[in-house]
Amino acid sequence: MSEPTADDGVAVTTVDGVLRLELDRPEQKNALSPGAIGRLVRALEEASTDDSLRAIVLRSTSGDFCAGADWVATNTAGAPRPRTGSIQRRTPVQAHRLIELLTEVQLPVVCAVTGWAAGIGCQIALAADFTVASESSRFWEPFLQRGFTPDSGATWLLPRLVGIARAKELLLLGRELSGREAADWGLIHRAVPDAELDGAVDELVARLASGPTAALGLTKRCIHRALESTLTAAMEAESNALELSSRSADFKEGLAAFRERRPPSFEGR
Repeated sequence: MSEPTADDGVAVTTVDGVLRLELDRPEQKNALSPGAIGRLVRALEEASTDDSLRAIVLRSTSGDFCAGADWVATNTAGAPRPRTGSIQRRTPVQAHRLIELLTEVQLPVVCAVTGWAAGIGCQIALAADFTVASESSRFWEPFLQRGFTPDSGATWLLPRLVGIARAKELLLLGRELSGREAADWGLIHRAVPDAELDGAVDELVARLASGPTAALGLTKRCIHRALESTLTAAMEAESNALELSSRSADFKEGLAAFRERRPPSFEGR
């Protein structure tokens, strides 16, 4: 899978088993148009069934990660007024589908954030399995400051990550967080000095891409399912995942490496 940056401003490439999704619309601070969201959705859907992949990384090619949805692109002057219910019909298969895929794809997803991560850009960072941000980056939920309500999973993700009180502070009061504050709050995995971001992300992606891919994906799935289940249901899901992962070649390699007292060499099988 390798596609150069298209008119929608998303580059899709695969290098050494890692799917790289890069936002490349610097003049719009990488705001996402419907076309860009559709391109990301297609890439993630294809990744879900691509056995050659070991990890996914999301980043931008410029100073800002993503300034949110491109409302200029969706509200062009002189364009026909959408039918009543247009947002309700389109959002589930566009922005909401993107967030669902990031949480459901059975591959580890790493997000690198510089500059602004606002609106859906913030939600993408929260839905990734590991988000590493530069200390000077900014996380912001601008919805109510613009006079409308949150979308793209903000009201589900934030309370689970930082609790209800802080979720209200971010959504109702529109508080901005630096990358360092986001990490301190538990909103993201880690914040690093700006100059160290690329190295920290590459190191993390390499570690995940060399791991037991099936077991990683199944564990991710169990974690997300457990958020909405009972203990009994969660343990049943764990049993099913254990049955599958114990039949993998990586499981056999892990046992062999343990017996031979050496680091395992997983192949993602």
